[in-house]
Amino acid sequence: MSTGKLIWHVACDESGIDGQVYYGFGSLWMKYQRRGDFTRIIRELREKHNYHNEIKWQKAHKKFYAEFYSDLIEAFFKNSWLAFHCIVIRKGMVDKTFHDGDYDLAMRKHFTKLISTKIKAVKKAHPNRDCEFRVEVDPLPSRYKKADEAFHKIANSMLKKELGGAALIKSVVTKDSKESEHIQIADFLLGAVMSAFQGKASSPAKLAVATNIATYLGWEDLKHDTWGTERKFNVWYFFDPRVGDREVTTEPVKLKYPLPNRT
Repeated sequence: MSTGKLIWHVACDESGIDGQVYYGFGSLWMKYQRRGDFTRIIRELREKHNYHNEIKWQKAHKKFYAEFYSDLIEAFFKNSWLAFHCIVIRKGMVDKTFHDGDYDLAMRKHFTKLISTKIKAVKKAHPNRDCEFRVEVDPLPSRYKKADEAFHKIANSMLKKELGGAALIKSVVTKDSKESEHIQIADFLLGAVMSAFQGKASSPAKLAVATNIATYLGWEDLKHDTWGTERKFNVWYFFDPRVGDREVTTEPVKLKYPLPNRT
């Protein structure tokens, strides 16, 4: 029985698009009405640790921020209404023929695939509820100036074709990460995952942060992907078996704070 519309707030960021071995997109998900709770949690953590800088993975190498980031990770995993989903792609695996040799197009397709796949999972979990999604993104890495508008139209078209009904993505807003703590947390969590895949995190502080996140999943490190059904912290390694052997393993997640059953 329907009890009103479910509105989701989705904040997105990218990593590795500057020519690294892997690139990826991350997304932070919450119910729209939880935005106030999210803002309060971040404000309280900032006040507790006297941290007033932008939250991002690049700053995790500074040891005197370690306690702030440790508490931030704890808050993310302890609050069941927060979720993180990302997709990781090895650049060398992108089929140049299929994408006409266009990595820009390939990246936009992978971002669209991440968000639309998650939206379909939400709809499947709530078949009798009206759902609406409001997306904010760090400027998409594209030569195409209207990449955000293109994503909005293409994703809605794909979803409508598969699911029918009204357009599910209500809005797509491009924001600088400095103006959105939601995007900042997406950046931070994605950065930790990508550092494990890239194998480039050299500072002990960053390695400790990534290992800390892994422990909340029951893992030793973050260079794995999850089963597609994982709801809290989902890592999707986009693998093409035509290209070669899979270099990462899919590991089951054993959350330190198990999620409640869906309602």
